[in-house]
Amino acid sequence: MSKKKISKEKSIRRAKTMTEIVISLVLVGTGAFFIRNSFNHAKTIEPSPYVEENDIQIDDPEATTVPDPNQTIYESLAVDTKDKFRGDLILVNKEHQYFGGDEDLVSITDMNYENEIDCFSAVDSTYTILRNVYEPMTKMVQDFYDKYHNDTLIIYGSYRSSEFQQELYDADVSANGGEESSRVAKAGFSEHETGLAFDFSETENNDYQGTGDFEWINANCYKYGFIVRYTSSKEKITGFQNEPWHFRYVGIPHAFYMDMHDLCLEEYIDLIREHPYERLNDHLEFTDDNGKEYEVYFVKSDDGNEKTTVPVPAGVRYDISGNNVDGFIVTVYKGQKPIVEEEEVTTKAFEDTSEENTENSDGEENDNSEEDYSDEY
Repeated sequence: MSKKKISKEKSIRRAKTMTEIVISLVLVGTGAFFIRNSFNHAKTIEPSPYVEENDIQIDDPEATTVPDPNQTIYESLAVDTKDKFRGDLILVNKEHQYFGGDEDLVSITDMNYENEIDCFSAVDSTYTILRNVYEPMTKMVQDFYDKYHNDTLIIYGSYRSSEFQQELYDADVSANGGEESSRVAKAGFSEHETGLAFDFSETENNDYQGTGDFEWINANCYKYGFIVRYTSSKEKITGFQNEPWHFRYVGIPHAFYMDMHDLCLEEYIDLIREHPYERLNDHLEFTDDNGKEYEVYFVKSDDGNEKTTVPVPAGVRYDISGNNVDGFIVTVYKGQKPIVEEEEVTTKAFEDTSEENTENSDGEENDNSEEDYSDEY
């Protein structure tokens, strides 16, 4: 082959190679152009407003908190605000009037007859007391009788109407020639008007002082829900001198606490007020002689409304009582189930004795004769 022909073939191959290189560069340049153009027109995508920015929390089954079975769960109960004037713990004294009415009263004599109770008596069938007080009062006297076989106790002071209380007050003012009585409570300010209080006497000496056999009653009455309302040590607080014959029902938990801590009712009401519901870890808690546990707290009444919201424990027995001053006292019987209302036991009917009967009289000296059964105030 001639040199001229070889040189020509080389020139053709070189030209072809150069063409391929140029085409490749053009393709590379074009691709780079489009890629750069795409980046220049790209937009930042904002997060969707419908997606929460927080990380999704996945519950760990092993980390689940187990509820404390001993923790009290409270629920709201709407009660009539005016009911702060009702209940076993109402405070009635010279400063706090009793706004009563519709008391569920029973004749002590009639109830004794129906239940075949003959270990104590009342002056006559007109002497009445609240239905819920009759049973613990009777049980206390029956236990006293079983121990000492003494059947001389007689109820000479129990419920009395406001009208009768006023008569007693006026009579004492007239007898002493003064403008006011220092011995008899004004109408509306006597515990006897509540039906929660009663006075003992005895048929042999007509003078109950809580001594001798009767000392057992005064020392153990708290076990039945009663307190000796007026003692010499609390005279400056209660405003009344020692009355060992005057008993007041407040309920077993409260009678126990007052007896153990030597508190009169005024002091106890003040103490409970220091343990409001809002301070959940500072409710008044105690255990009685029988190992029963109680929790007590105060709820202020909503005096601007007809209803007051009272927190109460769910699934546990509790009582609510007004204090006759500024709110409600809730008593929780810890570990006890709510009491199911039972049908009312049929008892012998008795006539209304609100006006024409003689009821029970009143006066300071404990001169308890058959003709005049009177008490301190």
